[in-house]
Amino acid sequence: MAPSDATVLIRGSSGTGKELVAKAIVNLSSRKDKPFITLNCAALPEALVESELFGHEKGAFTGATSRRIGRAEAADGGTLFLDEIGDLTLQTQVKLLRFLQERTFSRVGSNEELRSNVRFLAATSRNLEQLMAEGKFREDLYYRLNIFPITMPDLAKRKSDIILLAEHFIEKMNLKYNKKIVRLSTPAINMLMSYHWPGNVRELENCMERAVLTATDDCIHGYNLPPSLQTGKESGSNLLPDGNASIDVLLASYERELIVESLKRNNGNMSAAGRELGVSPRMMHYRVTKLGITPSWYVRSNAQS
Repeated sequence: MAPSDATVLIRGSSGTGKELVAKAIVNLSSRKDKPFITLNCAALPEALVESELFGHEKGAFTGATSRRIGRAEAADGGTLFLDEIGDLTLQTQVKLLRFLQERTFSRVGSNEELRSNVRFLAATSRNLEQLMAEGKFREDLYYRLNIFPITMPDLAKRKSDIILLAEHFIEKMNLKYNKKIVRLSTPAINMLMSYHWPGNVRELENCMERAVLTATDDCIHGYNLPPSLQTGKESGSNLLPDGNASIDVLLASYERELIVESLKRNNGNMSAAGRELGVSPRMMHYRVTKLGITPSWYVRSNAQS
């Protein structure tokens, strides 16, 4: 449907990438070199949405010191993308429906009828069917928008995408911060895969940006990830039975990862690893024994690789 001018309604939770889908549709259309204008209906006060969408004349309301064209007029010949369309008031919905049907509108404070040739894309994270049942969203507008619906699944339902996206964001952040991160540690992968991602792909991107910023070598470790990804009932993680872990278990897991990664870097040399971590030889031996770590394994592992 991208090459057509059909109206598209993109649905999904916040952070799933609805605007990226809209941009992909535009890039595959004949309007790709024309204006792509966006308006987030939830980001503006109710009184300003109509003015932002259709523009206003000088003196139309207090503060309107000059004529201003709206997004609908600015998008003429291109594409107009309305995000969070479920947040529009009923009054604005009536005017939007007219614009959808006729491609005509009037600026606030004017009786002049204007035309705009736009491709219309909309997105929402709201349950429009429920809003209709509550009388908060017009049925005729819903059916006019719902010509070609696209539903974006939550990231938690796309487990196979998590590591691919994480690696993509690592590459992106490497360029942004001049880093050279090349891999994710096994504990970090486990944390990423077990987390429930309420903020979806946007949260994953923010998470990887933080991890790249805090990484001190070429690997993202579990301790580079935000506290929300650590094992616990609140995080939705299931790395341990019942999703619960005492602070002693979490600290031991963190300590073990630090020591193992240092041993890998130092070819199994406990003294060198201890110096790197700022731990005395006696304490290093005590910690390695307590955690059941075998330094010689990392000598053989490195030799084989």
